[in-house]
Amino acid sequence: MTIAKPVTAELQSPRRNSSATKRSGVSLFWRTFFLLSVLLAGSVWAWTETLHELEFEPRALHAARQIASVVNLSRAAVMHTDGIARVSLFKTMKDQEHVTIQLREPKDQFEPYDSDDINLHVTKEIQARLGADSIVARSVNKVEGLWVGFSIENDQYWLRTERSRFDEPAAKTWVIWILTTAALSLAGAAWIASLINRPLKDLSKAAQRVREGDFEASTLDENVSTQEIRAVNVGFNRMTRKLAKVEQDRAVMLAGISHDLRTPLARLRLEAELSVADPVARNNMAADIEQLDAIIDKFLDYARPGGITLQPVSLNQTIETCLAPMRKRQDITFKVALQDGLLVDADPVELQRVIDNLLQNAARYGKGIDTGIAMVDISARYQDNNVLLRVRDHGAGVAPEQLKQLTTPFFRGEAARTSANGTGLGLAIVEKTLSRMGCTFELSNANSGGLCANIKLQRATARLA
Repeated sequence: MTIAKPVTAELQSPRRNSSATKRSGVSLFWRTFFLLSVLLAGSVWAWTETLHELEFEPRALHAARQIASVVNLSRAAVMHTDGIARVSLFKTMKDQEHVTIQLREPKDQFEPYDSDDINLHVTKEIQARLGADSIVARSVNKVEGLWVGFSIENDQYWLRTERSRFDEPAAKTWVIWILTTAALSLAGAAWIASLINRPLKDLSKAAQRVREGDFEASTLDENVSTQEIRAVNVGFNRMTRKLAKVEQDRAVMLAGISHDLRTPLARLRLEAELSVADPVARNNMAADIEQLDAIIDKFLDYARPGGITLQPVSLNQTIETCLAPMRKRQDITFKVALQDGLLVDADPVELQRVIDNLLQNAARYGKGIDTGIAMVDISARYQDNNVLLRVRDHGAGVAPEQLKQLTTPFFRGEAARTSANGTGLGLAIVEKTLSRMGCTFELSNANSGGLCANIKLQRATARLA
């Protein structure tokens, strides 16, 4: 037997990344929220486009009427003032109303008004009101503005004003309206999604408590207002009550099995010791009775009910306790590499049962073909908030396709790893017990041969009492 230094490099071997192959799903809340958001976003877009189309004609007519009114008022003012007062009038209009009137020269160069739908509609309305010879331009001689060319008798004039007076509502107004609508819509979507998700979340938590064996704390509200949810809650509560009754009956049955089977086994062993003269036959009978007793223990361990209480446990001490009786055996050697002071949150009895099962499994199936001696490597170390424990034998290993089946109750692998005195429950007990303690368990084949049991335990957050 060899004792190695703490923290072995063997823990660095890659573990099967089965979790990486699991499909990462989206929660019901976010899926519902996303679908409602898409629906509401489409609705907001449809509302915006509909509103834009409905106000297109009224807005164009309103803008055309305003522009035509300004031109007509300016034309009337020019026609009814003499030449001397006209200059003062033009100055007053420019200073107070930001309207400029000037003569139109043949050499003036102008750019037509914008060619989008609404501005073309505005231009047509202005020409219909002021005359077909009217001109609407966006710039004259490279001076920007809203320019309207009109005539007074035989004189041609330009009227210039700011385009902002007649433009459509500012983009800022639309943005504020759309953002406000979107925010209210998203808030409503989140509220609706939470209403849909809440009963399913409660059901998921209750199912988790049932899985952990806590039937009393898994009752759902049977007085909810929604008829479908109420029916589900009532059915779930009835199911948990039946499961609690089955669990209670199972506990009574296990107690009866333990008593009723072990009592005649004890009598058989005593009778064999007293009545069988042949020592070989007597030893064989005693071995058979011990095997039956061990098989009963395995059945009871697997069927043991929940109710695990976690507390800080010294992993180093637990492993040494499990190794103590096995070190007396001649058919097994150990190589141990443990980091000092490993503390885990676990049930001390259940953790010892897990390690015992792993060691027994390694001792049974990890024997070398030539030597007949099982070599078992045990290593453990801290990793972040976990403790990684690895138990490896140097046997023949198992076929890769059978790895996942090794933890199935009563499953037995190939002949190289099967023994007549096995129950097929050892690794199933390990996985079930670790799952109840919130730990993970994986089996893999070592690169150089043998089966590796990889366990991730929870690092203790408190010290030993």
